Amino acid sequence: MSQAELGAPQGRGELRDKPQTTRSRRTTFYGTLFRNELHTTFRRWRTLALLAVLAAVPILVGTAVKIETGDDSSAGPGGGGGGPAFISQITNNGLFLVFTALAATLPFFLPMAIGVIAGDAIAGEANAGTLRYLLVAPAGRTRLLLTKYATVMTFCLVATLVVALSALAVGAVLFPLGDLTTISGTRITFAEGLGRALLIALVVAASLIGVAALGLFISTLTNSGIAAMATTVGLLITVQILDQIPQLHALQPYFFSHYWLSFADLMREPVYWDDLVKNLGLQALYAAVFGSAAWARFLAKDITA
Repeated sequence: MSQAELGAPQGRGELRDKPQTTRSRRTTFYGTLFRNELHTTFRRWRTLALLAVLAAVPILVGTAVKIETGDDSSAGPGGGGGGPAFISQITNNGLFLVFTALAATLPFFLPMAIGVIAGDAIAGEANAGTLRYLLVAPAGRTRLLLTKYATVMTFCLVATLVVALSALAVGAVLFPLGDLTTISGTRITFAEGLGRALLIALVVAASLIGVAALGLFISTLTNSGIAAMATTVGLLITVQILDQIPQLHALQPYFFSHYWLSFADLMREPVYWDDLVKNLGLQALYAAVFGSAAWARFLAKDITA
């Protein structure tokens, strides 16, 4: 067999393999970029401090309930007085501390932490002078923005799970565990209760999609990470206040925070899905609108430093 005959099939094979090799390299690069973003985000002292504060909230709530009730106090459904949802049931079952902690952190602590991370995503890189070096790599602005958003969403999930796991650990130490009673009065097993706690944590994390997209959009508007974080948190507080004004009831269903506490409906039997679906749909709408706005702004952004 001639040398030319041997070379021809080999050349055609190389041409066929080249696109696959290129795609493989791109996939590896984008995976590496995402891992680097996660590593950079979660090794910062600011991120660790935020997670520590979130983990401390269930400890404070559980300790306060334990001190208030005492070991020999009655723990009926009516006990406990006011406070976040499920707080009167904590002494009956420590699993309720998970629901209470999520209800206590969702209105402010969790979204504030997300606002800090999202607001710093692009503006922090621009302020540090590293944004243009990231764009020199073959990632492109769109993929870099998607990587930033995926990192923020990962933080949403991690932050929510930190609250839930901290509450579960504290609840197991301070209070009894076992079968629990739903809001509707039916009994479910502890295993089913754990499953619902996980589902609630996932819903809470998904409820922060809108804040993450809003913070990312604000982050593309400025080169100051502090300004982006302060603006995001300020808008969060403003929306929370507006959501409590009765005269604005016509607008309130469109505020990203309006259906946040609908996760409590997962503890009903049967589950009430109406507000849960509205919440997830509203978060998807905010993600689409502000995600598109962030993309359009970032594509046109002048990277000078």
